[in-house]
Amino acid sequence: MKTTCTISINFTGAHRLKGSNIPCEALHGHFYRVDFTFAAEKLIDGMVIEFEETERVLQKWFNDNWDHNIILSGDDKELGEAISNITKQKIFYINGSPTAENLAELLIKDICPKLFVGSNAKCIRIHMQETSKYSCTVEV
Repeated sequence: MKTTCTISINFTGAHRLKGSNIPCEALHGHFYRVDFTFAAEKLIDGMVIEFEETERVLQKWFNDNWDHNIILSGDDKELGEAISNITKQKIFYINGSPTAENLAELLIKDICPKLFVGSNAKCIRIHMQETSKYSCTVEV
């Protein structure tokens, strides 16, 4: 039997989809909601995860990296450097386009395994809502 628990994190961030020839090519922002679903084969003290500690770890990562920040493709450094020079913001660069799908995949493949190394629970699903109408889900 597998038991799962989900924690939601909200953040605001800006991105653009460079070279996409769609309205999202312009720099713009979203109020994102990200649902992290964790699973464990065996409960520890009756829990998959400890909610508050897991939320604290996730929220710290978002505060340090994406919240109120600009997320750009690594090939969009000219824009990132211009913004950083004016606003003094740290720009977060990803490989590929900063779509909701790519951001969710980065979280589940790279970020969560590093944040929760040695944990009994594993992040198995990320649901990222970019707007009230658009979202994506990545599962392992």
